[in-house]
Parts: sequence; C-alpha cells; structure tokens
Amino acid sequence: MKQGLWALLLVSTLSGAQGIDLKANETPLHGQRDEAAIARIPPNFAFVEPGTLTVAISALNSPPLALLASDNRTRIGSDPDIARLLADSLGLKLKLVPTAWEDWPLGISAGRYDVAMVNIAVTEQRKEKYDFATYRVDSLAFSVKSTSPIEAVHGPEDLSGRKVIVGSGTNQEKILLGWNTENERAGRKPALPVYLTDDASGNLYIQSGRADVFFGPQSVASYKAALTGKTKVVGLGPKKAYVATTTKKGNGLVEALKAALDGAIARGEYQKVLARWGEAGEAVTTSQINPPGITY
Repeated sequence: MKQGLWALLLVSTLSGAQGIDLKANETPLHGQRDEAAIARIPPNFAFVEPGTLTVAISALNSPPLALLASDNRTRIGSDPDIARLLADSLGLKLKLVPTAWEDWPLGISAGRYDVAMVNIAVTEQRKEKYDFATYRVDSLAFSVKSTSPIEAVHGPEDLSGRKVIVGSGTNQEKILLGWNTENERAGRKPALPVYLTDDASGNLYIQSGRADVFFGPQSVASYKAALTGKTKVVGLGPKKAYVATTTKKGNGLVEALKAALDGAIARGEYQKVLARWGEAGEAVTTSQINPPGITY
C-alpha cells in the first residue's frame, strides 16, 4: 500500500482516538430486553451462573477493546460494552472474567464461562470446536517505533531478519511463520518471532529496540499510534478477519447471541458502542453464525 494511504489511515485513526472520552465511556451503555433473542436460548440451557451471562474478556490493557477504568478495577472498552448489550438483550446479569489469551479455549471447553470475547477471529480450525456469532470486522497491523527507519511492510521480504512481536497461537503468528517459510525458500533470513503476552512489555520492547515490529490487531495498533505518537502503523496484514463471540460447539447459545446482536444493531445500540470507541469503521450490518473463516 502506498505511503500516502498509511498517512490517511493514521489521520483517520487520530480523529477517532482524539474523540474518545475515556471518563465518559466509563458510564455503561445498556441495551433493551429482546424477547425474540431470549426465545432463542435453548430450553434448560445451563449458564455457568444461573441468570448471568459469564463472559471472558482480555485481561490485558488493550484499548479500545478492553482496559481498566480510572478506579483501576472496572473493565471498560468495546468488548465489555458489547458483552453488556448481549446480557441486557437476553435478560441476564453480566459477569466479566478477565482472561489471558492462552486460557480462553480451555475455559470455553471446560465451561468456566458462557462466552469468550477476546478479539477472537473466526478460523476454519477454530470452527471445529467453537461456534461464532460475528460482531466486528478487523484487520491486523504492523506497527513500529515512530522513529524507526521501517516505512512500510507489504510482504515477507519486509520482515526478513526483523524481530517481530506476536502472540502465541494467534492468527498473526500463523501469518508470520508462513512468511518465514517464503523467506527461507527465497534465500532470505526469516523474521525472529518475539512471543509476549503483556502489552506493556510489547511497548517496552519496541521503544527500547529489543523488537523491531509489533504485529497485532489494527484497532489497538492505530489507537496507540494516534494517542501517544510513540509508534506508527506501517502495514496491514494480508487478510481481514471476522471477530466473533465464541461459544462451545453445538450448545446452541450462538443462535441467541446472533439474535441479540442483530437486535442491538437494529436499535442503534451497537453503533453507539463502536462510535464511542472509535471503531465505527469496523461495524457489521448483521451478525453471521460461523461464516467462512481465515485459512492459511
């Protein structure tokens, strides 16, 4: 992508980030009880806690998706907001469970929570074990220190020999390893994956030069670049992904979640959430159940 388009992306994101009022966003947005969605809950469905929708969200501070409020205790962000809309629509209380990325698959399988919302993208492999109801479209992005000589990442050759931060088991790791294979076949040095789970550590690695590139969700990368000016987005991943609520395969809850999301979209509640977190450009017009996932 041309450098001018990167500038356009950053200007657009800067406007969104500057328009985010974190203090105002600590006030919860509630949704309307939706009888049609409630009717889609399977008969005798066993919630983790009766009368409560238990939702796993990111334990990391990764705005605008999830972060701590000013009380350093309450979780806010677009994912908690959408989780609240779902609970309200289904006539349930909401319980948020801060969860590490590595823990959500076992947590869903073991029944520790009803839904996982940890910026989980739909993939064909994940669809074998989980059901998905989409609620956002997201890209992956490459970001670097603002003073880095790296101006653009278009493909494997641009990461040859670079130290790249990724999360273990993520789509970005799969892309990076695939690009490493291409680099090796072409006689180029592969990138060196740097596995981190803490966003603060990632920031430290980038600013100290211990890593060259951060590869993660575009919404998070652009938010940080616009808010602090210490990083810049220099490329997007090769594929866009549907981000979705994630539930145990075959338990039937996905139908109710889709209905709740569609109702929130129709009433404009969903759009208010994305708008106040600067994610309006990632909205879906309807939720899809188990759409075609990313393949590698």
